[in-house]
Amino acid sequence: MSLILPNPSNNANESVIVRSGDAEVIGRAPTTIRLLADSSSTGGALSTQRVTLANGADGAKPHRHGASAELFYMLDGTAQLLSGEQVVTAERGDLVIVPAGLPHAFAAAPGEDADILIVITPGVERFEYFRHLERIAYGKVPPESLLDVQELYDTYFLTSTTWNDARS
Repeated sequence: MSLILPNPSNNANESVIVRSGDAEVIGRAPTTIRLLADSSSTGGALSTQRVTLANGADGAKPHRHGASAELFYMLDGTAQLLSGEQVVTAERGDLVIVPAGLPHAFAAAPGEDADILIVITPGVERFEYFRHLERIAYGKVPPESLLDVQELYDTYFLTSTTWNDARS
């Protein structure tokens, strides 16, 4: 797994500043991901990205992280989030934190847009994971290739009847 535990000596004397125009953008509408700070740039404290979903678009299918909690802060719009066996509707200004090990997923609510800041802590090197997702979206690698990197990115895929029912 690519978990990097916080090390106070890494970046202890530096702030991490990511200008909007400098963030790498993965994908295109209806789903775009702005890569903000990966674990290696934060001394392992966290990794973060901004996900923008248009018109009910899916974000992430049900999965869990073995070692990291995931924070979802709604910058704008309305999203559905699976948290365990509960589907939560979150709107602008709402915060949902999913602890390590708990199944979760997210998507824009049907017919809605969602702009979500996501923080994973402790950090996991995730940027290459999102690049991998983009390669799948463009048909460069098969979807099942994600199964080969679950442990590397601490992302273990699951099935959820609760999520499937909410999204159908």
